[in-house]
Amino acid sequence: MPWKGSRRTVLGALLASVLSASNSRISDQQEEQVPDERKPKFPDLNDDPRLPDGKSQKNAIAKQKHEQALKDADELVTAAQNLRDDLKRAGIFVVPLGSVKKTEEIENLAKRIRGRLKS
Repeated sequence: MPWKGSRRTVLGALLASVLSASNSRISDQQEEQVPDERKPKFPDLNDDPRLPDGKSQKNAIAKQKHEQALKDADELVTAAQNLRDDLKRAGIFVVPLGSVKKTEEIENLAKRIRGRLKS
């Protein structure tokens, strides 16, 4: 009777090894069958288009966005300073109508800058 216990153990181990070997072969075959369209594609560093003068197009676009963001930031600072000066001149109990327009202009500039920095 001691044979039955060890026999089951040996058969169980043998079955487990056969199943794991067949599973690994199946997964290897499945990896080979994946079409090229579904495999992840990584960008090639050499795919950067060049401008006629030889400079990188991506770098030129980034430089242009940076310069425009700086220009908008300068406009934002100027508009905020003008708003502060108008509020100081107006006094405590008066809100100039132009101040409301300036706050809308400041808000639009800030949104434009934020949008440009996010993209």
